Amino acid sequence: MNIKPPSNLPAIRTTLMPKDTNSYGSIFGGVILSLIDLAAFIEAERQAPHRYLTVAMDKVEFHKPVMVGDIVTLWADTVDVGRTSIRVQVKVFARARQTPDENAVTTAEVTMVAVDEHGAPVAVFDRG
Repeated sequence: MNIKPPSNLPAIRTTLMPKDTNSYGSIFGGVILSLIDLAAFIEAERQAPHRYLTVAMDKVEFHKPVMVGDIVTLWADTVDVGRTSIRVQVKVFARARQTPDENAVTTAEVTMVAVDEHGAPVAVFDRG
């Protein structure tokens, strides 16, 4: 098994728009959760190209709100690789466009399982 080292590039960098907000102008938590899921997939796929399904996401606690127009960056690193699964840690940061200061928004650990075209688990790495 040859796990690739952490990437020096973010998995995702985006700005969030009014369609992603609640009536208070902050971004819905579900939008951030969706981005976390996508960043975890991108990292799992970087390790080994497969179809992946999300099996679990650990406790997600939001420390700062993300506001409309903020630049959101998600960093993803592989924590562990099992026979059919990959655990990925995703860190989320946000910054207002007018400042260079990033705020830590949340961190999550996501477990992805590699599957075949029928949805059956497959080995992440060929250990043959």
